[in-house]
Amino acid sequence: MSKDQYTKEEELKDNLKTAELESEVEAPESKSEDNEVVEEKTPPTTEELLQVEKDKRLRLFAEFENYKKRTSKERIELFKTAGKEIMTAVLPILDDFERALAHIDDDKEAEELRKGVLLIYQKMLKTLEQKGLTNIEVKAGDDFDPETHQAITQIPAPTDDLKGKVIDCVEKGYKLGDTIIRHPKVVVGQA
Repeated sequence: MSKDQYTKEEELKDNLKTAELESEVEAPESKSEDNEVVEEKTPPTTEELLQVEKDKRLRLFAEFENYKKRTSKERIELFKTAGKEIMTAVLPILDDFERALAHIDDDKEAEELRKGVLLIYQKMLKTLEQKGLTNIEVKAGDDFDPETHQAITQIPAPTDDLKGKVIDCVEKGYKLGDTIIRHPKVVVGQA
């Protein structure tokens, strides 16, 4: 019999035969005192077999839907953080631009140079922000959060209200989407 000629009815008949064979193998034997009596199970009806197949198909469908949801969520997360390595490599360049701008501000003769560097810095920053990069804002007096901040040193707090709080931010931190790719490096007041 070819595969094309194999119909659903024949499949159900095969399932019925398989179920009968399994019931014969699994049939428990109960023993009375003198006689052995074998209990016979009735073979499952076509409706029961059909219900079992529907249940299997429904479970398979639900499993496939869960798989699709999980893979699409993973794909979205992958796209959000796909540029993480490139962003991490570019962050020192942003730091260099900020240092250059701070140094050029001191020199009054290099006003045109400062404008050019500022223009390039702003363009680069805008492009990175369009790709999902955001600056983590840290101000002096913020509470120190070890989940967000990286403490590089502790110094005696100048005032009592700065104990256990951020005194200075040495290096900016950045997030890509919801993921922190570089923690802000801060100086914390000793408690």
